[in-house]
Amino acid sequence: MPETEILNNFVARIFRIDSITLGDTKRGFITRYHGHLLGDDSAIAYDQLAENLAPYNLMPLFQIEEGEQTVIIVHKTTSKKASGASKNLYFFIATLLSVLFTGAVFESTLPESTGLFILLQDALLHIWRGFPFALSLLSILLAHEFGHYLMGRHHKTNLSLPFFLPLPYPFSILGTLGAFIQMKERPKNKRILFDIGLAGPLAGLVVAIPVLLYGLSLSKLAPLGGTGMLEGNSILYLLSKYAVFGKLLPEPVSYHGVAPFFYWVRYFFTSTPSPLGALDVQVHNIAWAGWAGLLVTSLNMIPIGTLDGGHILYAVFGKKASKIAPPIFVILIVLGFVWEGWWLWAVMLYFLGRKHAEPLDQITELDPARRKMAVLALIVFILVFIPVPLVIYG
Repeated sequence: MPETEILNNFVARIFRIDSITLGDTKRGFITRYHGHLLGDDSAIAYDQLAENLAPYNLMPLFQIEEGEQTVIIVHKTTSKKASGASKNLYFFIATLLSVLFTGAVFESTLPESTGLFILLQDALLHIWRGFPFALSLLSILLAHEFGHYLMGRHHKTNLSLPFFLPLPYPFSILGTLGAFIQMKERPKNKRILFDIGLAGPLAGLVVAIPVLLYGLSLSKLAPLGGTGMLEGNSILYLLSKYAVFGKLLPEPVSYHGVAPFFYWVRYFFTSTPSPLGALDVQVHNIAWAGWAGLLVTSLNMIPIGTLDGGHILYAVFGKKASKIAPPIFVILIVLGFVWEGWWLWAVMLYFLGRKHAEPLDQITELDPARRKMAVLALIVFILVFIPVPLVIYG
């Protein structure tokens, strides 16, 4: 390890030092410097100091402590080694089979009264029937996950390959629990965290929207009778159906004296009144996959923890992002009175999603272009969010 004087000289090149605190292994750092950066570009300053420290197996942390800029020198952490892709491949193949099987169930031509065992047996014997659904859904998920992965590679951040999670029908109506990517090291700064977080949803939507529109063009309209389950509306899904069919769907038999605007606001957030008898889309399986792509995007963009939305939120607000978590939990709990699945999400996020991926450099803020993209991210989230993902009618 270099002498303290050498470290002081490295730091002094980019930082006005007001005070120095010596540390040790127990305190978790070597030296802490309070003061202020000399230049205007903190990202360049971080790179310069990191390059100087690298030969000594040390690295800097840039932080804001009680409103004061701080540089902390710590031992360089070893990022997790890249594991082989065999596990990722096995999970993907399992998910492919699971989604194929689920799609084959949806394509069944057996009578509705057919027992579950016969239905599943038929789907297994004709599993390739689910190919259009599987191709559509997995294309969206692959685009989303590789959006993250390729952006991480672009910024030289160590990410795992995607892990896909199979869960066939009847345990899941999609045949999968989705996929995730593990960040194996802390991102260098908020700009990189922002880029990685936003790349996935945008890449997924680039595929999901054409898939959805094509699937809707293959779908038909029919009145809703009996009992059943409907896919919920997001603003984007509502507008997509309007673009294809020229109607806001499900189109009610009557508004019962309620102004259409207020009817749709109420229905959008509460799925009431029941749409029984309303004209709606009998979604083709490809449209169902496109809708699922919007749902996956909306869930990932919830602004909390290590979800994509949490990464974006932290990149914009820094440590203040933790103050936004409690209101998000309250909103999910309130929405749970309309769709109980939100309560499960609130519990999962409470235990798994309260921590953020904190960058090494906390001083470097988003540039103007990324701040504009953050506004775009908020607009995208509003457009794709589905307050009531599944609607029971009848």
